[in-house]
Amino acid sequence: MTKIYGEGENKVKALDNATLSVEQGEIVLIVGSSGSGKSTLLNMIGLLDRPTKGKIFIDGVDTTTLDDDKISSFRNKKLGFIFQFSNLLTDLTVLENVLLPRQIGGTNDTAEKDAKDLLKAVGLGDQMYKRANKISGGQAQRAAIARGLINKPSIVLADEPTGNLDSVTSETIVQLMKSMAKKLNQTFVIVTHDRQHFGDVDKVITIKDGKAFEGDMPPEMEVVA
Repeated sequence: MTKIYGEGENKVKALDNATLSVEQGEIVLIVGSSGSGKSTLLNMIGLLDRPTKGKIFIDGVDTTTLDDDKISSFRNKKLGFIFQFSNLLTDLTVLENVLLPRQIGGTNDTAEKDAKDLLKAVGLGDQMYKRANKISGGQAQRAAIARGLINKPSIVLADEPTGNLDSVTSETIVQLMKSMAKKLNQTFVIVTHDRQHFGDVDKVITIKDGKAFEGDMPPEMEVVA
């Protein structure tokens, strides 16, 4: 896919014919320097923006053919989001925060049980009734992971999920995401600067000047002494 911002002399090609294929249950990292286009790629996959050229297929659906209303519904059902900051609503409990995406899409009889089960799975079984501003940053990010999983999405998109955490807490969050991927056969696509924290993953996509390369470091990016 290609994404161009601006026109004429101000035109910027944020993505240049980038291609990415993700299988169910994979953990895929998107890495690259600041301004390389990795967040733009994540926004395209997350249907938060539309490509200038190219198509985005999720579960066999060409999402570029959907209108805005259908995209909003599709995004809520098929995609989960985790951000650098947990973005929990502080006046709600942890449980209420996790339930929000399900309520937006139309809640059902199992919503509360599903949310509680997820909170227990991420180690917050004893924190679910606390206000979101009464838990630690690491606990808030665990809650954000549970919120991202509540609708059983096809893909969870994580934008720098460890960027606001210390190294020890970051490692805990990484291992939690890996565990959930394995336990639930859940797909994660993760933009990160913390490549070393993630260790072995299924796939790494490096973005350089809007182009996508599979692997940690394409040859033209290597530094020759």
